[in-house]
Amino acid sequence: MNAELMVRRGVLAIAFAGLLAGGAYAQSPDPTPQQQDIENDKKDIRNDKKDLAKDRADRNADQRDINHDKRDLAKDRADRNADQKDINHDRRDLNKDRADRNQDQRDINRDKTQLARDDQKFGANSAQAQADRKDLHADRVDRNKDQKDINQDRRDLNKDRADRNADQRDINHDKKDLANDRKDRNQDQKDINKDKKDVHKDRKDLRHDKRGH
Repeated sequence: MNAELMVRRGVLAIAFAGLLAGGAYAQSPDPTPQQQDIENDKKDIRNDKKDLAKDRADRNADQRDINHDKRDLAKDRADRNADQKDINHDRRDLNKDRADRNQDQRDINRDKTQLARDDQKFGANSAQAQADRKDLHADRVDRNKDQKDINQDRRDLNKDRADRNADQRDINHDKKDLANDRKDRNQDQKDINKDKKDVHKDRKDLRHDKRGH
């Protein structure tokens, strides 16, 4: 009798366990289409936020590049302008030294003529001839010094022109970089605006799906 009672209790226990399992299964059915839409909307929103954060980071990096390009451009323009001032100064110095050299050459020619006359009139060893030779020597020294200044001015002018041209190339390069970075920044801003619209749209879809419409 006890054995039969135990068997009955075992059968009842198994049946009760089956009912519990069936109830649990009934409480966890496959997600409905509405629940699936909600999950998809949440996933879309998460992806949109990631895209938005990435595009903002890209936009900020491009803005930093733009600011750097502007500083480089301003510096190169200042260098170019300083070099142009040096070029203008070198030209004035060169023109002045050429004028001095030409004047010295005229003085030399005049001294030669005067020396020849005094040699003929007073003799090569006369005081007048000696004074003419002294003047001629001084003018030749001045002429040679002016010629050295001219040569130095030319070297300075060539160097400053080379620096000015290099600065102009840097300016042109900076302008291209600035234009490219602005283009990238503007594209990133467009992407940000699009991401914002996507987030707004997906949030709207989520609210719609939660209401079950």
